Order: sequence, then C-alpha cells, then structure tokens
Amino acid sequence: MAAAAHAFFRAVHRTPACRAARQTPCCAASHHLPTAMRQHATPAFALSVLLVGTAHAGQPATPAAMTAYAEQLLDAQKLKRDGPGVTVLVARGDQLLYKGARGMASIELGVPLQPDQLMRIGSVTKQFAAAALLKQIDEGKAKLDDPLSKFLPDYPNGSQITLLQLLNHTSGVKSYTGIPGYMGNPVRRDLSTAELIKEFKDLPADFPPGEKWAYNNSGYVLLGAVVEAISGRSWHQSIDELLLKSAQITSVHYQAGDRLFKGMAQGYTLNAQREVAPAGFLSMTQPHAAGALIGNTEGLWRWNQALHGGKLISKASYERMTTPEGPAKPSHYGFGITTATLRGQPMLMHGGGIHGFVSTLNYLPQSQTTIVILRNSDGPGFSMDLVARKLAAFAVGEPFAEPKAVAVAAEQLKSAEGVFVREDKQTRMLRVKDGVLHSQRSGGGSTALIALGNDRFALPDSLTELQIERGADGKAVAARVFNNGESADVERWARSGELPSEIAFMALTPAQMQALVGDYSSPQFAVKVFIDDQGRLQGQAPGQPAFELKASTPRRVHVPQVDAQLDFGAEEGQAASVTLIQGGNKLVMPRK
Repeated sequence: MAAAAHAFFRAVHRTPACRAARQTPCCAASHHLPTAMRQHATPAFALSVLLVGTAHAGQPATPAAMTAYAEQLLDAQKLKRDGPGVTVLVARGDQLLYKGARGMASIELGVPLQPDQLMRIGSVTKQFAAAALLKQIDEGKAKLDDPLSKFLPDYPNGSQITLLQLLNHTSGVKSYTGIPGYMGNPVRRDLSTAELIKEFKDLPADFPPGEKWAYNNSGYVLLGAVVEAISGRSWHQSIDELLLKSAQITSVHYQAGDRLFKGMAQGYTLNAQREVAPAGFLSMTQPHAAGALIGNTEGLWRWNQALHGGKLISKASYERMTTPEGPAKPSHYGFGITTATLRGQPMLMHGGGIHGFVSTLNYLPQSQTTIVILRNSDGPGFSMDLVARKLAAFAVGEPFAEPKAVAVAAEQLKSAEGVFVREDKQTRMLRVKDGVLHSQRSGGGSTALIALGNDRFALPDSLTELQIERGADGKAVAARVFNNGESADVERWARSGELPSEIAFMALTPAQMQALVGDYSSPQFAVKVFIDDQGRLQGQAPGQPAFELKASTPRRVHVPQVDAQLDFGAEEGQAASVTLIQGGNKLVMPRK
C-alpha cells in the first residue's frame, strides 16, 4: 500500500532491483512482473545451463507459427471476451508476423476490439518527446549540456539542470504525479504548459541535479516546454513536424480534448469492489510530453522502424538515446528508452500506464523485431511484460519452455527456508506453506514457487527463476535469482538467518474496528480505513484497490498482499494517527 498512487504515465520498464519482485500491484517503480538436496554447492558456471529458459537457437518464426503461438499465449492469459482487452503486433523488419486483438473496445456498447484500435500509450510518449528534442539538437538549436535556464529563464535552479538530466531522469526535480492528492481532482483540470510547470516548480528538489536517478514525469514536462521554446509551437505539434510527418506515421496523435479520434477504445479500471469500471477522468493537458499521446500497434511499429532505422535523428544522437550513462546506468535508462536483454540479445523497450490503459513497445535491433501490446485497462489481470518477452523470444526462434512442476520431498523444501539478503540490504524470505515453497520480498507479497527439481524454482507468471545454493554440509547458503530467464542477469541473495515466527491474526469486534476507521494522510502518502458492507476492515490508498486488513492486535493490522503493517498506537479510543511500516520504512500519517 505504500506505493505512490501515480500509475498515470508511469514507465513499465524493469530495473534489476525490481524485475524479479513485481509480484504485487504495490511493488511499483512503476510496470510486472514473476528440489533434490545437494551435498555440495552448485558451481556458478553450471547455473546457466540449469535454467528452464535456456536458449535453443532455431529458425525465426514464420507468420503462421507466430500467429498460432500468439493466440495460444492470449488464451493462457484468460482474457474475457466481454471485458477489456489487448491489441498485439509482432513484426520482423517490414514483415508483419502477427496482428490481433482480444476483448472489447466498448463494453457498454458491445463493440469488440479491432487490431488497429487507438489507445493511450502513456509513458511511451517520452520516446517521441526525447527524439523531438534530439532532432532539434541535431539541427544545432540546442546541446545536451545546455542549462534549462537557457530556455526557461525563470525556472528555479534552472542554471544547474541540463537537458541531459531531463532526458534521463537525473534532474532531481519533484515529480508532480507523486504530489499527495494530485491524482484526484487536480489532474482533471485543463492547464497550459506554464500552468502545469507552476504546480511543481517551487517544490523542494528530491536531490541535487545529476546526483542520482529517479523516474520523473516533471522532467519530461520541462523537456516538452524546451521543445516548445525552441520551435515556437506546442510540444505535440513539434513531434508531428519534426518526426511523424517525415516518417509518414498517421496513427499516432496528441489526444486533444476537443477532438474525436476514429477508432479510439474506451479505457477501463477496477473500482473499490474490484469490478470493471470506466477509467478515472483526467485532462490530457496534464500528461503533456510525459504521456499524452495515443496510437495503435501499426503506428508504433512504423515508429520503431523509423527511429531505430536511422531515419529520424543522427547516429550520434541515437547512440546517446540508447546508451544509459552516469547515475541512470544502473537503472538501464537512456532517453525515453530502457535497455534490457532477451535470450542474450540487446532489447530496447519502454512501457506506459495511464488512466484506463497500459502499453509496452519493445525492439530487438539484431533481428529488427518489434513487439507492441496495448491494453485498455489499468487493472491487474494481464502479464504485459511476460507476454511481450515470450512473443519476442518465439519470433527470434528461441522460445522459452514452460515450467513443469516436479514433486520435491518435504525435508528438501524445509532445508531451503530462511531469510536471504541482497547486496543492497533488501530481504527475501523463503518459507514452506502447505507443502509449497513461497518467496516473499520485503515490501512484497508472498508467492508460491514452482519446483523444477535440482534446487530450482520458477516464479509463476514470470520468466524469473531461483536457484538454491548449498554449502558443503548441504545447507542453503544463498539463493540466486535469474531475472527474466537471463543467465547474465543474476542476483545473489545470501542466507542471513532463520525465519521469524508467522503472525497470528485475530478477529476484531465492531467497536475495535470503528476505532481505527478514518482518513489518514501525510505529505508523502494517504490511506483510508473503512468497514465494507460485509463487515470487514479495509484499507485503500488513492488510486489503488482496497485490501482487507488483518489484525494481530486491536491496534495493529497488516496487509499481507504487500507485506505492510499499520500501527495505530497504544492509546485507547479513536486513533489519532497511523504509522505505515513497509520494507523497513516508517511513515506517520495523522488523522484528517
């Protein structure tokens, strides 16, 4: 519950710190993720060949094979035909391998989704905005090390913020989508560029410019403002003139509020009862250059061809765009593009989440393979990154094998239990529940692992695998996590101790529950505690579904799904504040 409620134009990229941990909606950046006892430690060199996802080089997929596989993957996701859905495209260079759709474009009107339906693309917009600025730099109208003050003279500390830092999220500027309460009514207003900047320009910076990396929507609003200052036109008109027209891309647009767009799908979300509902309203002036474009799969395919084919910006600018540097390097972030690997190949990607929609756009340069998935729901229920990676692997002829569970003796599972610590002090607990080994990271939910044999386990709905490493005495000494099935992307979690005792939950009386009910907030976060129509105590953060709260004492409740705890203090009567404890962090929120 401690994740900030700003799914709106978030990036759905995966950094090493969270790729294997996307097990709950609240492990946000924020885009999703997922044994025989040995007498000796497993040699590190042997681990890669033990992975279920080991590459098997083969022939690239034909359109017929790709179609059959894509339909099979979508079937496995169990999308309801009468609910929100997805559009999917897979291509190799100029060759279309698959284009399809599932679900409804309008549930209310009973209109099925078509493959060319327009949807909001959220933070994939950043790629377009970054390329527009780079095009202006290629034309000699700006430089990456230019200060922001050169274009926005009145911006506080603008002389210390460079265009490079706006592009790769190292400016330290306060991200306005994380301002408490902003994603409620404030985001519904139509604002000019100057008015939007005014919302965050005077807020304290998160860190000095260039000191570290933090994903930042305000930075791309400022970037859009720079594009406008240079061109004398709006940021989206500049994208049209500088990029889209020359590439003859006609199905990517700015979603202006006073225009109709033929083929635009309705967006959906989940309400507090976890039922499908219309997406929350926002003015599309608010996402700005951070996330206000719409498009379809065909348009994004053509965009990939033009951008990565060298048709839009110079080679030097493209190399900077796709090469993470400085504080952004550990997060694998370039300019509107995240770098990753798939089957040992480089992959360039970005995703987005905005009210009612989620998107992902991937590109494999070696084979010129494009994967596009657009979804008209921002609720859980579709493994976007997993499906995109599986489609890409199949397209290049190296499909991932499906994990096959094997029976493992109870004592072997038990000997793998413990608390494991990563280099950055993050913790992971491995615990046997009902004969199955579960993994739970600090701040995350508990996930049942799939036993594969030989001390290997797979995370469900994921390509990630976990390998128990044992010492000479056969005891577990570490767990190696292979993110996204990549043998080169491995984390070592050293065993640090025994498991803590499990929490025993109790039933609260109506009076005890009523004492906890209320709205609690701080500048960083807010939570509403209420009793639902079935008499259950619930907690809900802005923009998130409600979770049932489980009590360990009359004044302490837990959210097991996200490993969070709410402590209401020892005083009797109506609680005056609550302390949120999650992932080793504490946050006090007074009652409103």
